[in-house]
Amino acid sequence: MISASDRDRSLGMDYYITDSPGCGGVIKSCAEDFQVTEVFEELRYVGGRYLVLDVEKTNWDMHHLIREMARKLRISQKRFGWAGTKDKRAVTSQRISIMNLDESDLAKINLPDLKIRVLGKTNRAVGLGDLLGNSFRIIIRDMSGPDPAARMTGITQEIEKQSGVPNYFGVQRFGDSRPVTHKVGEALVRGKIEEAAFIYMALPFPGELPRTRDVREKLWVNRDVPAALKEFPEYLHYELAMLNYLVEHPGDYAHSFDVLSVNLKRLFVHAYQSYLFNRILSRRLAAAMPLYKAVEGDIVCFAKEGLPNMDRIQKVTSENREAIDRLVGRGRAFLTLPLIGFETAIGEGAQGEMERAILGEEGISLENFKVLENPDLGSRGTRRAALCPVKPQIRVEENLAELQFVLPKGSYATVVLREYMKRNEPCN
Repeated sequence: MISASDRDRSLGMDYYITDSPGCGGVIKSCAEDFQVTEVFEELRYVGGRYLVLDVEKTNWDMHHLIREMARKLRISQKRFGWAGTKDKRAVTSQRISIMNLDESDLAKINLPDLKIRVLGKTNRAVGLGDLLGNSFRIIIRDMSGPDPAARMTGITQEIEKQSGVPNYFGVQRFGDSRPVTHKVGEALVRGKIEEAAFIYMALPFPGELPRTRDVREKLWVNRDVPAALKEFPEYLHYELAMLNYLVEHPGDYAHSFDVLSVNLKRLFVHAYQSYLFNRILSRRLAAAMPLYKAVEGDIVCFAKEGLPNMDRIQKVTSENREAIDRLVGRGRAFLTLPLIGFETAIGEGAQGEMERAILGEEGISLENFKVLENPDLGSRGTRRAALCPVKPQIRVEENLAELQFVLPKGSYATVVLREYMKRNEPCN
């Protein structure tokens, strides 16, 4: 088992599940090289108060797009619903709903790199539970090393043997260019609310624009909120909203997060949960415990329409292990690991020991996830499948590869791609 890059390890992704050498390469040379289409059940939209749209966007962050659409329509962002966020540097086809909007009002939305198609109306907002998965078409360019086609084939065969790849949370969960989301969440969980606010608003990163980095560094050092409000550029919308709140409510850091959208403000603790999940998953891989089989003390969930359903979970015992393994082998049950929250069920046996060990190393307890200073930021916790099933279809031409595959909702294409690219490994 190969160790991952320093960046991946900093996010809890310590290992690759494949041993074959990677092919290096570059993704997202242009937005068209990374195409994502949401997969839904066939639904009929026959009437109701929610207008349902298919939006094809290029180089748009979803939160930014919703804010701009709301501004053009002069309505609240709370009237929008969507099933999931996607990569910004990509061409993505997504479904959204808008409450109490006439189709004729869409003429007000004149935004670049955006195509809108009306699907109909319904009585229920679009939400995460509607999404089955995502279909990807991705180009890897500038691959290196001899015979990349053979390398890609070897990695595909290893993935098939393992029944998929580790269901890590990819780097997008934490921030592509500024991976601080989980750090904000960690500070919130530890009760360091002021620190959480300043990490989000002010912690600078090398990849940012010089002007952005400069104003962040200044605020990080001097903590002068009124001065920062005058200096922060207009494109830092969310930070400016928090600064405005703090000028009007000095010291109320816990509720400064409430000026953000519900989806965004919940993302922080969820990102820290994701980091802990990655660590737990890496610990299981290091212990050579399988992801495609259950052992005594594990917790599995059962399938609903072929997908993991966290509403039906069961502990694995010596009496039921063989039966559960048969279900896992047929895709009717899935090994799960915890997304730690204040109502999380910790496993038993070897897996439970790992989970408790990581909580001990972090110095946190389940109760910390209540975030008493602002309970809206906390999380009850849930579970997540440990393995991401995937069957990539690959075409290679010289040093370029095209991959097509479908993933369950919540799984990351970059986690599949890292197995093929292994960019920190030399391509001999």
